Amino acid sequence: MRQRLSDVVTAHRGDVVKSMGDGWLVEFASVVDAVNCALQVQDDLAGHEIIKLRIGIHIGDIVHEDEDIYGDGVNIAARLQEIAALGGIALSDTARRFLDGKLAGSFRDAGEKQLKNIAEAVRVFVSGDGGTVKEPLALPNKPPFAVLPFDNMSGDPEQECFSDGFTEDIITALSKIRWLFVIARNSSFSYKGSSPDVHQVASELGVRYVLEGSVRKGGERIRITAQLIDAATGNHVWAERFDRDLSDIFALQDEITETLIAAIEPELAKAEQQRAIEKSPENLDVWSWFQRGLWHHYKGTKDDNAKAREQIRKAIELDPEFSRALAALAHVYYWDVLFGYSTTPNELLREGLTLSRRAIAADDKEPFAHFAMGRISTLMGDLSTAVAELELSIELSPSFAHAYYGLGNALNFAGQQEEAIQQIDRAIRLNPHDPAIWTFMSGRSLAQLLWEQYEDALAWALKGVRQANAGWLAYGILACIYGRLGRNEEARRAVAETLHLKPDLVLSFIEATFPFQNPVDRELFLDGLRKAGLPEE
Repeated sequence: MRQRLSDVVTAHRGDVVKSMGDGWLVEFASVVDAVNCALQVQDDLAGHEIIKLRIGIHIGDIVHEDEDIYGDGVNIAARLQEIAALGGIALSDTARRFLDGKLAGSFRDAGEKQLKNIAEAVRVFVSGDGGTVKEPLALPNKPPFAVLPFDNMSGDPEQECFSDGFTEDIITALSKIRWLFVIARNSSFSYKGSSPDVHQVASELGVRYVLEGSVRKGGERIRITAQLIDAATGNHVWAERFDRDLSDIFALQDEITETLIAAIEPELAKAEQQRAIEKSPENLDVWSWFQRGLWHHYKGTKDDNAKAREQIRKAIELDPEFSRALAALAHVYYWDVLFGYSTTPNELLREGLTLSRRAIAADDKEPFAHFAMGRISTLMGDLSTAVAELELSIELSPSFAHAYYGLGNALNFAGQQEEAIQQIDRAIRLNPHDPAIWTFMSGRSLAQLLWEQYEDALAWALKGVRQANAGWLAYGILACIYGRLGRNEEARRAVAETLHLKPDLVLSFIEATFPFQNPVDRELFLDGLRKAGLPEE
């Protein structure tokens, strides 16, 4: 497919400047050539169910440097690509003016759009077959809130985990406030390293309030600045600077959270005593090891999971009663078993269960401790305990997106697909930009597959595999659906993708690992994979 796209670009006198993962930057001397090339590419891919592209086109000044190009022409084209629909083209008005009537007529006016990091609004035209530009999410009834990653202003890359961890602690504390709708950590962190426009963030995440700030650490002192912005008006609701000794860092987090709540809604100040204060380790080294471990765990690969295991264990060695670290290590074991990283899965599950119990004993108000217990119990087939623990995790942290997904996953295996869909939909709404969003989408697909709603299941499975970092499970579920539908050629292709990502996958692993309570559900899933061509052993 890459060669085919390259040939189309060459045929239209384009030059591929660079490729970045699944994205390409292409330069054309003519807008007409660029548009004709884009239309042909999207036409060629129109029947492809897995690969869908977004294309943005703009004409503007560029600078050639070191085999790369820079400038407003590149920046605006990149932002147009981000708002284009899957399978569509977004074209700036500036570029459209260079087209003749017939070619220009193939695009329709989508109005002026405020593009991220672009000062002035850009009038956008979209291809007739490409759908519409992505619309902002509707605001929920509760005050919707996002915390952007605090910038590390120390000039020391080693302090990245410090600023990241501080941001995550604020998100966790705020998510415990029942009357706030807080966007999950992974979606907020999708903006890390950029300087996003607050209006764009609010539109993309479906929030009204955005908290942003910076952390500057020097010696034994730390300075934290924070500002809360009403994205609807652009007004600063609250801003503050905190200078503290590092020994006071956890008290500082509580102070920021309390002040922030009082600023958003004065009457919330009366309820501050009701919120659960997250227990934090007193030793900063413990906290640093824990944050480094989480950073690797979120990567999800076998090697990163191994590093996470090592680093979180160091945190536990320094503080054996650190509930979140105990729970996090249990969840590392959960991934080791689910994704086939371990040769001793039963032993790891027993260790994970012990760690989860220790985490709850250390702090029974820690949402992640109950989440870990729920996940381990799911794989052990104790689904009644899994559901109860995951519901308790949500009760303690109502914006904990992964707990909703975990609950949906447990309900799936318990044969309660309708309830599973409700919980997974909630997870997707709370965390629409999670790097692991493919897992949510694949879980949603699995629910409808087991419910034998194959067309809806297929739609969600295709959404899952289109995500940039989709894992083997996403392709496995897709292969199962195609197998059940009798679409043999597509099923074989999906199995090939599955085995490319996990060469040792066999049906016996699925049967031993996936805890279907209903034998009919288990046989349905295995039958689809068997028909798709997944090996038995």
